[in-house]
Amino acid sequence: MLKRLFDLVCSSIGLILLSPILIALSVAIKLDSPGPVFYRGVRVGRYGKPFRIFKFRSMVPNADKIGADSTSGSDMRVTKIGHIIRKFKFDEFSQLINVFLGDMSIVGPRPEVQKFVDMYTEEEKAILTLRPGITDWSSIKFHNEGDIIEASGIKDADEAYAKLIRPTKLKLQLKYVREHNLWVDIKIIVCTILTLFSTRTGGGVVGVPEI
Repeated sequence: MLKRLFDLVCSSIGLILLSPILIALSVAIKLDSPGPVFYRGVRVGRYGKPFRIFKFRSMVPNADKIGADSTSGSDMRVTKIGHIIRKFKFDEFSQLINVFLGDMSIVGPRPEVQKFVDMYTEEEKAILTLRPGITDWSSIKFHNEGDIIEASGIKDADEAYAKLIRPTKLKLQLKYVREHNLWVDIKIIVCTILTLFSTRTGGGVVGVPEI
């Protein structure tokens, strides 16, 4: 109950304060390429219930139908404005709408597509007992997911994701499931902000625990 209240307050304030940026991004996306402002892909939410995520569109329309679910840094489907959106994580801002609606939390395991959820072990299904979030420990650690996939040399982005990112991501998400509370959430939010600035100014990831 406290977490939901926290999410409602934070998402409401965030949407109000960020509204000028959200409007500017919407205009830039429409001017850059034809198609909708938002990408509304299906993700798996709490208790396995599917929902449509709000993400500022950084790729060509129907990108999920013409390529892998995972994306490398040089993916040809990414638009010009999309590269900027992805670099500064602007596509995550619009997920405050999902938080406000109750599909997501500010902090929680990042939502997955169905095919990766279908691979969960019995232990990993515990991840689905929480609302997915905009950020978590794995989001911080793999802030440069596209670069990792591209540097791997593996042509299939989904294969690279499954081999290089998913195993550690799941361990960090299970750690969050076991230990989550309001103070952990606040710590993750602070570490997310610090990492965003640090990694864009030559620094490294901040605060991710050892597993």
